[in-house]
Amino acid sequence: MRTIISRLIHHSTPSSTSRLNALAVSINGRAFSTDSTKIDEPFKVEEAETVPPSTPPTEKLLVLGGNGFVGSHICREALNRGLSVASLSRSGKSSLHDSWATNVIWYKGNLLSTESLKEALNGVTAVISCVGGFGSNSYMYKINGTANINAIRAASDQGVKRFIYISAADFGVVNYLLQGYYEGKRAAETELLTKFPYGGIILRPGFIYGTRSVGSMKIPLGIVGSPLEMVFQHTRALTQIPLVGPLLTPPVNVTSVAKVAVRAATDPVFPPGIIDVYGIQRYSQSKSK
Repeated sequence: MRTIISRLIHHSTPSSTSRLNALAVSINGRAFSTDSTKIDEPFKVEEAETVPPSTPPTEKLLVLGGNGFVGSHICREALNRGLSVASLSRSGKSSLHDSWATNVIWYKGNLLSTESLKEALNGVTAVISCVGGFGSNSYMYKINGTANINAIRAASDQGVKRFIYISAADFGVVNYLLQGYYEGKRAAETELLTKFPYGGIILRPGFIYGTRSVGSMKIPLGIVGSPLEMVFQHTRALTQIPLVGPLLTPPVNVTSVAKVAVRAATDPVFPPGIIDVYGIQRYSQSKSK
């Protein structure tokens, strides 16, 4: 090999000689230089620095009415899934003494004033609203309708990706007795589907049962709700009877509502639109993809 290189050098021009002198021929991982017959050290390649994969941003959930019966279960479910959770309500910090409550960021505000939402919506990826109430027709429309519409618009303006609204199932004749309540709910639903056509989910449970905390008292609503849910599972066809049929809508466990609400807020393939009580039961029993 060295003889061949020497002959090439002998018959080469000065410029080609310099190029040949710079040429290194690698044989079995060892380099031979034309400048001398000395065997050079093996060529060393420095290993590239390993860059650790970036950690995905933590999802932040804002629960409106998070210190209420349904809202508190949603906050706890979201924390169990490793989410960052904030809550906004008129009373602010929860009066609950459960340990999970210390991990929630509590905001005090009034949804009838959009200024209350600015700080709470900072960095939020999804909102779940449990806001609602009873009273006169005008009051019920304001709380169930106007307050939620304000929240939906503010979240849309802030660039929030998903908005889940805990609404209510139709109860036939009851709708007429609570006209302001249902008109407010339906107005909020319409606004949500307009502002969030791809990320707006409406849950329509009937009677929600579970253990409700009132001060230091625990009220086990499941004593009534759980048996009724089992019975009404077999009366779905009867709910189509005008006026009275919807009264046979089965109750649903608050834990099921919380699971589906949080899943809808975090699962990008969860379908937008209206989920009735039977859909809530079905999604609560199926695993997230």
